[in-house]
Amino acid sequence: MYLLGISAFYHDSAACLLRDGELIAAAQEERFTRKKHDPGFPSNAIQSCLDQAGIALEHVEALVFYDKPFVKFERLAETYLAVAPLGIRSFIKAMPLWLKEKLDLRRTISKTVDFKGSILFSDHHQSHAASAFYPSPYQEAAFLTVDGVGEWTTTSYGIGRGPELEFLKEIHFPHSLGMLYSAFTYYTGFRVNSGEYKLMGLAPYGEPKYAQTIRDHLIDVHEDGSYRLHMRYFNYLSGLTMTNARFDCLFGGPPRKAESPITQREMDIAASVQVVLEEILLKIVRHVHKETGQKNLCLAGGVALNCVANGRILREGPFENLWIQPASSDSGGALGAAFAAWHRYYEKPRFANNVDDAQKGSLLGPSFSDDEIRRYLDQNQIPYQQHPEAELYETVAQLLDEGAVVGWFQGPMEFGPRALGARSILGDPRSAEMQSRLNLKIKFRESFRPFAPSALEEHAGEYFDVGDKSPYMLLTGKVSENCMRPISEADAKKQGLEKLSVLRSTIPAVTHVNGSARLQTVSAKTNPRFHKLLQAFHKRTGCPVLINTSFNVRGEPIVCTPQDAYNCFRRTFMDYLVMGNIVLEKKKVDSSQAPEPEPISLIPD
Repeated sequence: MYLLGISAFYHDSAACLLRDGELIAAAQEERFTRKKHDPGFPSNAIQSCLDQAGIALEHVEALVFYDKPFVKFERLAETYLAVAPLGIRSFIKAMPLWLKEKLDLRRTISKTVDFKGSILFSDHHQSHAASAFYPSPYQEAAFLTVDGVGEWTTTSYGIGRGPELEFLKEIHFPHSLGMLYSAFTYYTGFRVNSGEYKLMGLAPYGEPKYAQTIRDHLIDVHEDGSYRLHMRYFNYLSGLTMTNARFDCLFGGPPRKAESPITQREMDIAASVQVVLEEILLKIVRHVHKETGQKNLCLAGGVALNCVANGRILREGPFENLWIQPASSDSGGALGAAFAAWHRYYEKPRFANNVDDAQKGSLLGPSFSDDEIRRYLDQNQIPYQQHPEAELYETVAQLLDEGAVVGWFQGPMEFGPRALGARSILGDPRSAEMQSRLNLKIKFRESFRPFAPSALEEHAGEYFDVGDKSPYMLLTGKVSENCMRPISEADAKKQGLEKLSVLRSTIPAVTHVNGSARLQTVSAKTNPRFHKLLQAFHKRTGCPVLINTSFNVRGEPIVCTPQDAYNCFRRTFMDYLVMGNIVLEKKKVDSSQAPEPEPISLIPD
């Protein structure tokens, strides 16, 4: 039996396919339309999933949507009525789309993809909880979901046992940790539902000078972690902006304008809200542990992408084990909706061995053979060299050791926001210049943004104190003491972006200014080609770590096809592109008759 889960219409639309309860394909719509966080109906993602399975839509038993439109519309209408006449402009703007396609979703789905089977609906937070628990390794675990908002719920927890999910408590809109963090994302000049990870990356440059202000004025937090926001400081109920003039008074002025210089104030604000978020999440997980008595915890929802908070939950929280859905935002809701239908609606059993998860390394998207890659290159007269696989890893390891930046395009595309070694840009973490080179000449993004390391799973403990496997790059921990360099008195006094110039470790390009790193551990079992490359680099240099950043430029989704990869390669200062066993060298491509890519357009993200 095939079940198709979909999420759509808000951000990060996606589709996923289960075959007899096994996750076999998943993809985000943005990868095909090249529109970042694409909220549209995921027609391309659906087709990709069907193609991977080699089936037609008529073979799908049921299509499962990740939330309930009528309940969400109820929340929307009640909220607008509560703040009327404020928000009337936003209400009028939103209504046509609701009436045309969001409300009668059965009609929209049937009309868009001509589907004749059953159409089922899952609650938004049930989808998140299902995406956290069902693919996890655990037969029994507590779950916690935290996001901006679904229908009404913003935070929930409960217990998963076998095929069952039991919800124990929920917190409802407008009180929302996701909205709190997004309010500060907006206030510091970044895009909501996109720039939250920038705020997290900016936090280590600041001091939490405003943390007490947040605690005193913006949110009441109880001992069990339940909370209420003081809505008089927020504007998102009316749908116009996230914050208001009262909020401005608390933090010393109006919001930062997008693309304007980032000051110490934004850094301190970022540090402050990050600290408060971590405090609240730790209170919640301690209470969840007390209430459920479980030793395992599963996380999902957009807030679960905050890898700094996740690292603290693992290190300081009471749970022995932690598993986080790699596609924790709305894209993962598609996956959760399908799993929820399989286990709860169709009442199918579930088996977990408490060791291996069912996410398959989150390498669930389309892949391209060497023949397909070569066909594209030949058609466009693009010069390349094909290597035997046995020689490929040594060759690429040598290029990286010599300082090259390499686009690495291999096998099935990742599902979720992180590049995990299938659509990645790689570099040498030992290089002192690599971070600024990658940020400014390859990614075209802000200089403060850190890069993440990927390390051989069997050697990660020699370089990082993350405390567990981290296959999905969702945990931040410290770089090991034996890798850290002593800091001079003058360097220790540096503030803000001056901290970027300080060499803190033997792998400076992946060591953030506070000595932390967002680690991916790579195993031979789930990602054999990337593992072999790391082994070759380790053998050559003694270092089992590479820089791994997503294969895209600022404002664009991660590449999907060989053509996407080629275009990104040509528009940046990458030195080599490796697709399958095929290697493209920038100098040779530039001097050939190969087609020019579209000019790059820097879109704020």
